[in-house]
Amino acid sequence: MIPALRQRFNANFTPEKYQRFLKVMEERCETPVKFRVCETPCFFPKELLDQMSQYGKELIRQMDGLEYRKASFQSIPPDFNVPNETPHPLFVQVDFGLVRDTGGRLRPKLVELQGFPSLYAYQAMLSQVYIEVFGLDANLKYLLGGLDWENHQKLLRRAIVGEHDPANVILMEIDPLHQKTLPDFLLTERLLGVKTVSITDIHKVGSYLFYENAGKRTPIHRIYNRVIVDELIRKNLKFAFRFDEDLKVEWAGHPNWFFRMSKFSLPYLKHECVPKTWFLDRMEKPPDDLENYILKPLFSFAGMGVVFNPKKEDLAMIPQEKRSQYILQERMQFEPVIDTPHGGTKAEVRVMYIWLEELLPVMTIIRMGRGLMMGVDHNRNMEWVGSSAGLYLE
Repeated sequence: MIPALRQRFNANFTPEKYQRFLKVMEERCETPVKFRVCETPCFFPKELLDQMSQYGKELIRQMDGLEYRKASFQSIPPDFNVPNETPHPLFVQVDFGLVRDTGGRLRPKLVELQGFPSLYAYQAMLSQVYIEVFGLDANLKYLLGGLDWENHQKLLRRAIVGEHDPANVILMEIDPLHQKTLPDFLLTERLLGVKTVSITDIHKVGSYLFYENAGKRTPIHRIYNRVIVDELIRKNLKFAFRFDEDLKVEWAGHPNWFFRMSKFSLPYLKHECVPKTWFLDRMEKPPDDLENYILKPLFSFAGMGVVFNPKKEDLAMIPQEKRSQYILQERMQFEPVIDTPHGGTKAEVRVMYIWLEELLPVMTIIRMGRGLMMGVDHNRNMEWVGSSAGLYLE
């Protein structure tokens, strides 16, 4: 994307540097990173990152009104409709792919968006280690929104811990020690002093929640929620509280926004970067060129249940009562814009936002791939693909 930086990196790359990079990542995270980390960061023009950040804001603002609130209420399952919903999400992720328009110019196109946290601690560490281990230009930046590392930490602390003692704030997940995102949990603990707690290890007394901290029952005043509801339902887990209870706890990222700002949002969005998208139950008839579309369940995780190039039979197999839980989305041809020793590689760019007083882009997550989908699980047995970082020069 920035040819001089790309050529210099590729020319100076060695497998030994990459192995050292992985070793340093494991040391800094204090646990192995169990998803594939790419051999290279990505070097993006700042104008392109600014454009994606602005597009993301414009899309998010389209959902910041009463009309969408009313429409999206149906997206929240009754058992997971958490009281005391906030006016807007605290954390938002907006994913873009890069395509070429008819004039040959690169344009960001929306993939999806989510009102849910992402790897705010891990991604900063990843970016820092790329720059350090590969001896990159010290002027390269990875934070957006005018942030530096010190201010990013302060912002993250305000968002997650708030005004509370960190001992009364937890990062809540399902069986966190066996999640691939464990490196982010451990880095968040070190950065902010909060504990990571499995949802099954939380106790309830009346309307109050507690966890065990060094053998002592400790009240929970605020929850940094990392629980994916799809996984919770799939595993049929039992835990001490109900999400629809009026609990004496604050949410660092109110859970309702996981549903409200999601693939459910896509058919409502009107923007030049949004591909054509319909709810399956609201289509009069399928488009004639179904091979150019993707069928997606609304609330699946990590690409589960997604069908590329669906046939009319695939659509017909979905029962009528479940058709409202699927969308049909125009498939985009991502441009392989990253030059690697294995040829051109596609990059999906996630712009990460924190929304306190203002909706602020803070960083990017990059997923590189040459497979049908961009997730690391869909680019196995390949090199120069996987999780990466977006770097730029002012």
